Amino acid sequence: MGKSVIEFAREMAEASGELIRTRFVARAFETELKGDNSVVTETDRGAEQIMREMIAARYPDHGVIGEEFGVQSPDAEYVWTLDPIDGTISFVAGIPLFGTLIGLLKRGQPVLGIINQPITGEMMIGTNEETTLNGREARIRPVISLARATLLTTDPNLIDKHADTTRFEGLRQQVATTRTWGDCYGYLMVASGRADIMLDPIMNPWDSMPLIPIIRGAGGVITDWHGDDPVAGNSIVATTPSLHAMVISCLN
Repeated sequence: MGKSVIEFAREMAEASGELIRTRFVARAFETELKGDNSVVTETDRGAEQIMREMIAARYPDHGVIGEEFGVQSPDAEYVWTLDPIDGTISFVAGIPLFGTLIGLLKRGQPVLGIINQPITGEMMIGTNEETTLNGREARIRPVISLARATLLTTDPNLIDKHADTTRFEGLRQQVATTRTWGDCYGYLMVASGRADIMLDPIMNPWDSMPLIPIIRGAGGVITDWHGDDPVAGNSIVATTPSLHAMVISCLN
């Protein structure tokens, strides 16, 4: 992964983050519901537009898959995935458990991921080989027992709708702590050694693709809910190598 591409992705995160931070502090936004009943603001759309314009200017032959403005050239060799505010509900509520997700696919495989939290000033960058948080190495922590693990998920209601609630409850009863410090910030916490398991039973490509290089670069394991390839799936389980098999067994 060339440094120029990583630096460009960082610039996109900073540019979109400036808009998000300004609107968050000023509480200057209005909310509306999209067709799927998810919440969106003009800040979501404005932040994605900033990044799309930067991509068009620097890499006009690259494709884009974005949450707010759809798909452009998805069969290009390089395709960016953009989620301007992953966790809009938290953004609207004034809770900094959200972030901007930026990913880059090469021939359909994730090669770069960024989680940017512009309020707390945390930017995590992963390349499959390494992951950094504000320029310093980020690593998962070596937890070998479910009984000592911290489990995170975004929304238990999504588990009720898309997974086996009884099996999730069985996992929850085995861990030390369960919290809903979710959306992309939960994956940042796992990759930086502040939590041990983060899972979501339903994901879109703009949600999941940036997470793959981040978790792998931090020494973690990331799959779908059944332990299979996360690129082909629509769910995510991210955890430590020592816990992954146990987590997948509990869920399935």
